[in-house]
Amino acid sequence: MSNAAHQSPAVAAQTGLTDKIARWASRLGGKSEEPVEEPASARTPPGRVFSREVDRRRQLYQDIGSFLFAHDLDLTPLNFGVAHDYLTGNDHGIEKAVAAVLAERGKITNGWVESIVADGPNKDVTPDALHDMLEKVEENLVQFTGLVDESRASAKDYGNALQEQVKDLSDEAKAEPVLARLIGLTRTMVEKTREVESQMRESAKQTRLLQNSLETARRAAEQDHLTGLPNRRAFEATLTAETLTAQKDNEPLSVAFCDIDHFKVVNDTHGHETGDRVLKFVSSLLAKVSNDKCHVARHGGEEFVMLFRGKTAGEACEAVDAARADLATRNLVNRATGERMDRVTFSAGVANVLAYENPRDALKAADRALYLAKEHGRNRVYLAAEVE
Repeated sequence: MSNAAHQSPAVAAQTGLTDKIARWASRLGGKSEEPVEEPASARTPPGRVFSREVDRRRQLYQDIGSFLFAHDLDLTPLNFGVAHDYLTGNDHGIEKAVAAVLAERGKITNGWVESIVADGPNKDVTPDALHDMLEKVEENLVQFTGLVDESRASAKDYGNALQEQVKDLSDEAKAEPVLARLIGLTRTMVEKTREVESQMRESAKQTRLLQNSLETARRAAEQDHLTGLPNRRAFEATLTAETLTAQKDNEPLSVAFCDIDHFKVVNDTHGHETGDRVLKFVSSLLAKVSNDKCHVARHGGEEFVMLFRGKTAGEACEAVDAARADLATRNLVNRATGERMDRVTFSAGVANVLAYENPRDALKAADRALYLAKEHGRNRVYLAAEVE
């Protein structure tokens, strides 16, 4: 009996999946998976049929398939790319992030892959890419302005030429050639106008496309992929802008740092997909209090930040504590198993932003207050002023 007959269904499924991935990725690479015979002079050792490169690529695709299967990850370009970067060391940041989460949790999830890629540098939305798009928009605007000026100049020239020709219409002897010149002049003006209109339409079309690209790029660069909240990058920009506004309008400004309690236990007990749903639920709960003066963002992992303009630190503490109390009363259920989960809570620290030299110092103060809230029993909100 062959060894294949002793394989378990799971192993057989894994083998089939990795083989499919190998064939699929090989096709993507534009190279055949079939043996490649080298010239006789290049064969080392003699008689070898498969090239080392084909063997290496096949093994890599099998390793990627095994990695995806072991972590029950969907076969998506995003997951394939992260697995490839981790196994090859192609992206040092991805390699370190995956190694860290495997050491801590032993497994990664679809949601984690999405969040780590979203939080990391976006290869499609780089400062250079944004700069290039802005330059193209400016280029189009310059071209558009030039076309308008050109159209105006053409109309003025046509008007002056028309006036000169009209002067001779009173002379019957000159009337016929003048009319011929007027017809030619008008035809030229009409053709020029059509050309300018066509160029202006194309310029407007390109500008709209670039504007859409810029808007998409901005959203991608500032949004947390898992929860839909603004990410750390967006929050830091908002914190700076709101600080200037609060100082200018002489309004209070407070910041809160929130962290879900025992989140690792949630992941270890119920799985990372349930953990991702908990993150989404908590984010939606915090987002309920947001408005044009209250901003909520995911800072990373299980951490969230909230910014309150128009509220003192004490008032902000009350608002955050109300959200904390609301979450503590919820009975959450593991959707996959139907079993009731232990109570999910969060701790928070709140600081008065304007009491510090810069907004980052206030955020650090809120983080220290959060740390003490964790130390003193969790599921509570501390004011930084009470612990500084």
